[in-house]
Amino acid sequence: GNGSAITSPDADHPFVAEAQGYGLELFALMAGADSDAQASFDSVLKFVLAHPSSITPGLLAAEQDSSCKSVNGSDSATDGDLAVAYGLLLADRQWGSAGAYNYKNLAVARINAIKAGEINPTTHLPLLGDWSSPGDKYYNATRPSDFMIDHFRAFKAATGDATWDQVIAATSALVTAQQNTYAPTTGLIADFVVSTNTTSPKPAAANFLEGPTDGQYSYNSVRVPWHLGTDGAVFANAASKAQSQKLTSWIKAKAGNDPAKVRAGYKLDGTATVSYLDPEFVATLGPAAMNDPSNQAWLDAIWNYTAASAAGSGVARRGSSGAGCRAAAILAARTVRVRPAAAPLPGTGPGSRRSRCSGRDRS
Repeated sequence: GNGSAITSPDADHPFVAEAQGYGLELFALMAGADSDAQASFDSVLKFVLAHPSSITPGLLAAEQDSSCKSVNGSDSATDGDLAVAYGLLLADRQWGSAGAYNYKNLAVARINAIKAGEINPTTHLPLLGDWSSPGDKYYNATRPSDFMIDHFRAFKAATGDATWDQVIAATSALVTAQQNTYAPTTGLIADFVVSTNTTSPKPAAANFLEGPTDGQYSYNSVRVPWHLGTDGAVFANAASKAQSQKLTSWIKAKAGNDPAKVRAGYKLDGTATVSYLDPEFVATLGPAAMNDPSNQAWLDAIWNYTAASAAGSGVARRGSSGAGCRAAAILAARTVRVRPAAAPLPGTGPGSRRSRCSGRDRS
């Protein structure tokens, strides 16, 4: 068959690229704690390799239907590929590359494909996917939830390609500029940023790509504090630490140090846009909180809330990638992330839900 795939029950289609990427990262991080981790990793990897993008074959097609057939143009989504590549580097560090798959070679090939198909060569910012091309309205837009700066550092280490230094500099600078200009009090970042080829990039207007919250802190940028926080905590990068702490200081005060008072979406000025809370909006704050000792009580509260929700506390969940965000954030807080360039740490965390894919049949 074509391996196993992580399901996303709330997405438009059962299988999406970011879920496969999260799955690979999580299984690699669980090495040493789960005897089936490598077999699970290899099964998801088999699925990934069987579903290439129709535009850039070295990338993953973003969506598959219930028959495991790639749909909606079979093109890529940048976040999924970034996670797949990093997962492969983690796998090489955890298990080596002398087994059924040469993880290191696959990682380097995918990193090079990401550079070719999903990085804007002028702005050095991530594109939304390989489907965006010069001249369309999306080409000079970016999704800050794709600013996985710790991943970019690993890509530079794996390839020696200085392009990744440019990507790190561009993404970090854009976060600082967006915080200072559009969210000086809150540190919140919009789901999409446009006009990146100008001196004044700005939050996208409503309905730019996905919906009315495109210019707000919502289901994409909920991942920003996770990624910035991980980079700050693992690499002690001053910019990532400052960006993380700006957002953390505000949300701690806004919620009165009670994670249950966080809401699942905000305008950049800090006004809540909904009255409910989804657990990923708490879990992803954990890595950001790890960047300053003054946040210890807040971090403990985040951990306790997230662990309870992951254990099935009955807290409602919306959003296609919520479970993956929660699981990854839990592991980031528990292990402070395994680095491909560092000695592996045993990972612990929740299991993953997989479905079998064999040809066009799913059982």
